[in-house]
Amino acid sequence: MTTSQTRTQPAPADPPTQRPPARPQLWDRRFTLFFTARTISLLGDAMMPVAAALAVGALYGISGVGFVLGTWTGTFVLLVLFGGVFADRFGARRMMIGADLVRVLTQGVLAAAFFVGPPPFWLLVTMAALAGGAVAMFLPGANGMVPLVAAEPQRANATLKVAEAIAHLLGPALAGLLIALTGAGTVYAIDAGTFLLSALCLVLIRLAPADGPDTPADTDSPTRTGSSLRRDLRQGWQEFRARTWMWAVILIWMVYGVLLFGPLVPLSSALIDARLGPNAYGLAVSFLGIGTVLGGLLALRLRPARPLAAGAVAMALYTALPLCVALDTGLPVLLAGHVLGGGSLAFWSVMWATSVQTHTPPAVLNRVSAYELAGSVSGIALGQILAGPALALASPERLLLISAGTGLAGCVALLAIPAIRTLRRAAPADGGTAGAPGGPHGK
Repeated sequence: MTTSQTRTQPAPADPPTQRPPARPQLWDRRFTLFFTARTISLLGDAMMPVAAALAVGALYGISGVGFVLGTWTGTFVLLVLFGGVFADRFGARRMMIGADLVRVLTQGVLAAAFFVGPPPFWLLVTMAALAGGAVAMFLPGANGMVPLVAAEPQRANATLKVAEAIAHLLGPALAGLLIALTGAGTVYAIDAGTFLLSALCLVLIRLAPADGPDTPADTDSPTRTGSSLRRDLRQGWQEFRARTWMWAVILIWMVYGVLLFGPLVPLSSALIDARLGPNAYGLAVSFLGIGTVLGGLLALRLRPARPLAAGAVAMALYTALPLCVALDTGLPVLLAGHVLGGGSLAFWSVMWATSVQTHTPPAVLNRVSAYELAGSVSGIALGQILAGPALALASPERLLLISAGTGLAGCVALLAIPAIRTLRRAAPADGGTAGAPGGPHGK
C-alpha cells in the first residue's frame, strides 16, 4: 500500500453510542381516560360511607347503617367471582361501563327518594344490594384493565393509589359538608354523576383487538361465549391455585382481615374518640390518607427486583398503627403511626397489584383477580363482625396488641415462604404491555 493511499484512507468510524431505551410514556390517551374514570369513581365511592352513616343513621340508627353496609359487602363477596368470569368472557371495559350505569341508577333512585322524603328501609337495602353487585362486576375488570392501558403497570398502579388516597381524603369531607348544607339527596345525586362521567370516559377508551387466545380479554367482541360458567370458574380457580405465591398471600391476608384490618377501625375509632375526642379520630384518618399518598409516590420511584419481598418489609411498619392506639400514645405519635401505616400499606398494594397483573395470563387475569378480591374482603368482613363480640373476651387495647402481633407474624410468614420471597419483577413484553403473551408467569 502506497503512502498516498495510506493518507487518504478514511479514519475508522466511532462505534455507535448505545443509548438506554426510552421509558414508556404513561400519560397517553388510554391511560388518561382510564385514570379519570377511576379517580371520579373512587371519589364517589369515598363519599358513600359518610352519606350512609349520617343519612341512614339519622333515620334508622346504627343497626340500620350496619344492615345497609353489610348488605353491600355481602352482595359484593357473593358475586365478585362471577364478575371476574364475565369480565374475561365479555371484556373488562364492557363490564365496568355496565356496572357504572347500574350505580347511576341506584344512586339516582336514592337521590330522588331523599329529595321527596325519608326513603323506606327496604329501598335502601335493595339499592345497597344492587350497588354491591355492580361493584363486584366492576373491580375484577378494573384490575385487569391496567396492563391494557399502561405500558408500565407499577407506575400506573402507584399513580392510581395516590389518586385513591386523595379521593378518600376529599370524599368524606365533601359528603359531610354537603349533607350539612343541602341534605343527603344532593350527595347521592353527585355520586350518580361521578359514575356517569366514569362510564363516559370508559366508553371513549379504544383497545387493540385481541389477536390470540392468550391476549387480554377486553375487546369490543365477546370471547369464550361457548364456555360454561362452571368451566370458567374452575379455570380461574386452577390458575389461582397454581401460583403458590398468590394463594399463600391471600391466606395470610385472610388472617390479617380477621385479626388486623377488620377490627382495627371499630376498635381504634372507639378508643381515640374516648381519649382525645372525635376530631382526633378524623385527623388520624386524614394522616392515614397522607401516608397513603406518600407510599404511592414512593412506589412510583422504587422498582425492587423482588416486589413482594420489598412489600413485606414495608408492611412491618404497618404494625405502628395498631400499636400507637393500643399503647395510648399522645396525638403526635398517633398521627405519625397513621402516616407509617398508610404509607406501608400503599406500597405493598402497588407491589401486589403489579405482581398479579404481570405474572398472570391476560386471558384469565380478571377471574384470578376476583378470587384474590373475594378472599381478602371476606376476611375483613368477618373481622368487622367479630370485633364487637371479642370485647367480651379482652379489652380493646389487648385486642389491638394482638392485631399488631398478627401484623408482624404475617410479615415473617411472607418472607419465610420461598415462592413469595423470591418472586421477581416481570419485564414488560415487547410492545409495552406487561403480562402479555410470552411474559414470565410466576408460580
